[in-house]
Amino acid sequence: MTTTSKASSVTSGPLAGLRVVEFAGLGPGPFACMLLSDMGAEVIRIDRPGARLGERLDIIGRGRQTVLLDLKDPVAVAQILDLLAEADVLVEGFRPGVMERLGLGPDVVAARNPQLVYGRMTGWGQTGPLAQAAGHDINYISLTGALAAIGESGGAPVPPLNLVGDYGGGGLYLVVGILAAVLEARGSGRGQVVDAAITDGVISLMSLFQSQSLRGAYKEERGSNMLDGGAPYYGVYETSDGGHVSLGPIEPRFFALLCEKLDLPHALRDAQNDRARWPALQAAIAGRIKGRSRAAWCELLEDSDVCFAPVLSLSEAAQHPHIRARGAFVEVDGVVHTAPAPRFSRTPSAIQGQAPDAAVATDDILQRWRAI
Repeated sequence: MTTTSKASSVTSGPLAGLRVVEFAGLGPGPFACMLLSDMGAEVIRIDRPGARLGERLDIIGRGRQTVLLDLKDPVAVAQILDLLAEADVLVEGFRPGVMERLGLGPDVVAARNPQLVYGRMTGWGQTGPLAQAAGHDINYISLTGALAAIGESGGAPVPPLNLVGDYGGGGLYLVVGILAAVLEARGSGRGQVVDAAITDGVISLMSLFQSQSLRGAYKEERGSNMLDGGAPYYGVYETSDGGHVSLGPIEPRFFALLCEKLDLPHALRDAQNDRARWPALQAAIAGRIKGRSRAAWCELLEDSDVCFAPVLSLSEAAQHPHIRARGAFVEVDGVVHTAPAPRFSRTPSAIQGQAPDAAVATDDILQRWRAI
């Protein structure tokens, strides 16, 4: 069932005590700061005067306090530098050079706080021919080879939402870099710049396919490889009621079980790795799956080793017994949130509150931080 709770008033996560100053932005930066907040960090977001607050349904904006400051006002910049002098981490997602022009570049900040970790989130990176160009997730995954690999055979590439670029190659790599730099700084006493570029992160995510390509085992054609829908035992099939299910029995013993459960022709049960017979195997599997409803296949195949799952919408996923048992959606103050992840046995993460509905005063934060 969906867990119901109130926002946490006492931070208990593994990052409790970590102070993060976030410059308001879009996409991967805010996502990274949501993760840091869920794990116990105190995140102070700096937004522009007049920014809209009180978006209770802004899941990614949860767990912060917000101060409203004009970054072009020298007095405001001085206040920000005071905040950064007491902080552990800075997160910004502007184009390269913007923070320097505002008087908030790494060198200036390091002069006030040598141990601060300076997290920079961009699409193209801080350097390179495209560093100053505008772009979005779809552009970044296009340049890295990821988008070209996703889609049906003979069809156009299919954007995988913005999960691969913004959140996978961007926000998650930013968090990894920040945590590594914080850990190192605690030993050395020196912070550093974390240059987190979405293109770098996505190329890193493509490491398996680079390895397969070097071995000659990867074809640069959509729908031609094991993990891109080319293999009949690793794909999505339509059911009799118009739903879909996913199958992924890569291991031979799991594939053998699938053949048994689906009662596939014996002549095809040794065709798992025979590309010449893949079309026939795929047609046989599709024919079997098409013969029953999604619910019927769930009853037969779920909780077995055939590597099966129904293809669910987001709202359906929230109602699935396994997702409910895990408490992967959490109701906080009447709003259903995605639960913090990953999970910790001794210092559990917790949602620290909804997206802020009112700004706080910079002086109040400074007074509290300096008193600790």
